[in-house]
Amino acid sequence: MSVINLEYLFQPRSIAVIGATNDPSNAGYILMRNLMGGGFLGPVMPVSTDAEAISGVLTYNDVEDLPKVPDLAVICRPLSECTQLLARLSEIGVKAAALIGPGFSAMSENEKNKLRRELLQAARSPHMRILGPKSLGFMVPTINLNASLAPLPAKPGKIAFVSQSDSFIPTVLDWALTNDIGFSHVISLGRRIDLSFADVLDYLGSDAQTRSILLYIESINDAREFMSAARAASRNKPVLAIRPGQSLQHVTHELSMLDNPMAARMDEVYDVAFRRAGMLRVQTIDGLFDAAQTLASLRQPVRGNRLAIIVNGTSAGLTAADGLIRRGGSLSEISEETVSKLDEVFEGEWSRSNPVTISYNTPGQKYLDALKVLIKDKEVDAVLVVHVPFAGISSIDVAEVLAKGLKRVRRMVLTSWLGSDMSRKSRRVFSQAGIPTYESADQAVRAFMYMAEYQRNQELLTETPDSLPTDFFPDTTTARDIVHMAIAGGRENLTEPEARKVLAAYGLPVVETRVAVSAREAVIAADEIGCPVALKIRSPQISQPYDVGGVVLDLESPEKVWEAAATMLTRVNRQRPDAYIEGFTVQKMGRRLGAHELFISALADTTFGPIIHFGHGGMTREVVRDQAIAMVPLNMSLARELVGRTRIARLLSGTPTQPPADIDDLCLTLIQVSQLFIDIPQIVHLDINPLYVDETGVLALGARIRVAECGSDCPQLAIRPYPRELEECVVLKDGRQVTLRPIRPEDEPAHYEFLSRVSDEDMRMRFFGVVRRDFDHKDMSRFTQINYDREMAFIATATGDGGRPETLGVVRTSTRPDNSEAEFAIVVRSDLKGTGLGSMLFHKIIRYTRERGTHWLVGQTLFENKAMQGLARKFGFEISENYDEDLVDMKLDCSGD
Repeated sequence: MSVINLEYLFQPRSIAVIGATNDPSNAGYILMRNLMGGGFLGPVMPVSTDAEAISGVLTYNDVEDLPKVPDLAVICRPLSECTQLLARLSEIGVKAAALIGPGFSAMSENEKNKLRRELLQAARSPHMRILGPKSLGFMVPTINLNASLAPLPAKPGKIAFVSQSDSFIPTVLDWALTNDIGFSHVISLGRRIDLSFADVLDYLGSDAQTRSILLYIESINDAREFMSAARAASRNKPVLAIRPGQSLQHVTHELSMLDNPMAARMDEVYDVAFRRAGMLRVQTIDGLFDAAQTLASLRQPVRGNRLAIIVNGTSAGLTAADGLIRRGGSLSEISEETVSKLDEVFEGEWSRSNPVTISYNTPGQKYLDALKVLIKDKEVDAVLVVHVPFAGISSIDVAEVLAKGLKRVRRMVLTSWLGSDMSRKSRRVFSQAGIPTYESADQAVRAFMYMAEYQRNQELLTETPDSLPTDFFPDTTTARDIVHMAIAGGRENLTEPEARKVLAAYGLPVVETRVAVSAREAVIAADEIGCPVALKIRSPQISQPYDVGGVVLDLESPEKVWEAAATMLTRVNRQRPDAYIEGFTVQKMGRRLGAHELFISALADTTFGPIIHFGHGGMTREVVRDQAIAMVPLNMSLARELVGRTRIARLLSGTPTQPPADIDDLCLTLIQVSQLFIDIPQIVHLDINPLYVDETGVLALGARIRVAECGSDCPQLAIRPYPRELEECVVLKDGRQVTLRPIRPEDEPAHYEFLSRVSDEDMRMRFFGVVRRDFDHKDMSRFTQINYDREMAFIATATGDGGRPETLGVVRTSTRPDNSEAEFAIVVRSDLKGTGLGSMLFHKIIRYTRERGTHWLVGQTLFENKAMQGLARKFGFEISENYDEDLVDMKLDCSGD
C-alpha cells in the first residue's frame, strides 16, 4: 500500500499523451479531445508521428523531444509497446502513467502475469505509479482534468467514484448528470497491476476535496491492504460499495455447506468484510448516490432505525410506513407528551399516531412546528416529511419555510416532495439548504435505512469489546505438534481423537473419550468413564461411521458395549470389506437435555483468510440453513454480533420454558476457534457439529479438522490480529514488574484512568499547549482500537489496587502507508517519572520501527520540553529547531543498526 507519487497522477501540472492521433476511432484522439475540452490549465504535450498538430496542439515525435518532463504520461499505444515506453519515461523522470491502450483482453493469463512483471520493472514501481491497464482513465473535475475515454464529462463535486469496471463508469456519469451530482474524482482502476483500491482509498481518505468515497468492486486481490486502507478511510469519511454477486450466490446456493462451505457464500464474505471495515454496501446506482448524498449531509449520527413520518396524505404515509417495515425499520412510538404538543400544533386535526397524517393544506409553519416537536422525542431517531402536492397550497412555500427553519437543526430530517416536474423546484430548495430530499417516499426510507446500517457498521468499527469471561491460555505447542505430525504422515484429516485433543488444547470443552483397539478394551473404557456411552468404529477408510452403521448411542452397560462392538464389526466388514479396522472410539454420552444444537465451522479462504461460520447445527443443519459468518480475528463484541445475526439467537436468549444459554461461554468458544486459525495456519477446515449450549455453557462432541502444508502460501488474515509476540516483561528501577505490550480495544476503561493521572503540565507537553480532559468514547476508540498494520501503541501495564490492570504509560507511532516514516508520541503517568519507564517504552518503539523496516522515526515537541529532547538525544535522534511551527523536530534514521 502506498500513496507515494500519487499527487503526480491526480494533481498533475503537465501531461504528455503518448499515441495521440487525429483518427476519431482511436483512443489517442478521444483522450486528447477530452483533455482539451475539459479545460485543463497545465501544458498538454501530444507525442505522435502521425500529425503535426492534434486538437490544435503541436506534437512531438518522441518522449525525449518533450520540452519538459511531464508529471503524468497517458499512454494510448498498444500494450505490447508499453514496457519500452515506461522504461524511457521513467528514465527521464516521469512519476505517473495511465495505460488506456488496447491489447490486454486478448492475452492469456500467463501472458498477463508476464506483462505485469515487465511493466512494473520498467516503471521502477513505486517511483512511477501506473493506472491500468485496461483502464478508461480518470477525471478530477475540481482541476478541470478529464484524462479519460468516457463519453460524458463529470461535474465538480465532493464525491469520489472508483470503479474496477470501465463499462460501469459511463452509466454512472449519465445517471449523475441527470441527477445533478458532481465528483471530486472519477477513477477507472482497470486491471490494477500497480494502483489498487487500497492505494486510492489511502489517497482519497485524506483528500480535502472528497467528502465521501464510492466503490464499484467485483473482486479484491489484496484483502489485507484493502481492509487496512478501508478501515482507515471510513474513520474519516463515508465509504460506500456496490458489488455484483447475488446471481453468483444463487447459482452456487445448492452446494453443500459441509463439502464446500465457502462456494455458496462468497458474496456474504464481501458483505462481512465491508461491514467490518465500517463501510456501507448498497445494491443499486441510485441507492449508491442517495446514500452518499445523505451521509454527506449528516449533521450527527443516526441513533437507530426508528422513524417518524409527517405526511399530508394518508395513502402516501401508509406506503412510506410499509417500505420502512419491509426494510427492517420501525415506526417511532411517539410519547404522550409529544402527542399532546402535536395536538396544540394541529388543534386536534391529525391522526394522533405515527405516521403523523395532517390536512392536505397545512401551511409550512405548522410542518416546522410539528417537526421540532418530533425531533425532541427520545423515541424518534429521524423524521421524514412527505408532501403530496394539492391545489390551493404552494409546495415551494412549504419547502422554503422548512429549509429556513431547519438550518440549525442537527437531527436527521429527510424530505420527499412527491411528483416530478411540479416538485422539482421544491426539492432544489432543500438541496441548496443541505437537507436530504427524494422524489419518492420509498427512496427516502431506503436512504434512512442505509444511514441506520452505516451507523451500526461504524459502531462495530469503534465498539469497545467486553473482556473475556475467563482467562484463555491455549496450549499452542500441543495442537501444533498434532497438526505437524499428521502432515508429516501424509494425512489431510486428523483422527477424531487428534481433533478432540486440538480442541481441548484451546480450551474448548469436549466430552470424555477413549480409544480402544478391541472390543475388550472398549468394555474396559466404558466401565472407567461411566455409562451411558457411544461406540464408534475407527477406520482410516471410513470418514463417516454413520454411513456404514458404525455408530451406536446410549449404551447403558459394559455388556451392551460388548454386544454392540461385535454386531458393529460384522456389519461394517460386510459393507466395507476393504476397510482396515483400527478399533473403536468410546465416548461419554454428551447429550444435554434441552440444550441447543449449534455448529461452528471455519475455512481458510484464499482471499480474506479464515472465515468462521456459526448457526443452527445438528442433523437439520443443511435443512434449516440458519447461519452467519465472520472474519478472523474475533473479540467478544464481534462474536456476540455474529451470534446475533442468526435466527436461533432468539432461542438462545431464553424462552418461557427454557433459561437463557450462556452466551459469554459461546462467544469465548468462537474466539478460541478464531485464535486456533490464527496460531496454526496449516488448519484449513474445521467443523464442530453438534456443539451443545445451554445455561451451563458449551460442550463439543468432537470435530472434523482438515490440514495441509502451506508454507509461504498460507492464507493471510485480512485483518492483522493482536500481535501477542510483541509482549514482554520488564522491571522498573523501583522493582515493580511491568508488561510492555500492544494496546487492545479492551484497554479503553484503563486508559481513561491513565489520562486522569497525567498532570496538566504533562498534558500540555503531550498535546502542544492544549490541556484536554474531555475525552469521549470516540477519542478513546482512536487511542485503543488501532490498525496494527499502520500504527502501533505499546502500553506499560501492571496490576493495580484491587487486582485490576492499570496503564502506566504509552508510546505510539503512526506509519505512512509506504512505510517510509513513522511519527511517535510518548506519555508516562506523572507519578512514575524517574522509574526508567519512559526509556523502556522509547527503546521498545525504536526496536519495533527498525524491525518493520521503517526508514525514519520522527516526532515533535515544545521548545520547553527539555526532558523529551534529552531522551531523544540519548537514543541518537537528530534535534533541530522548527521556528515556523514553534516546535522542536526529532528525527532518527532506523535503516541502520
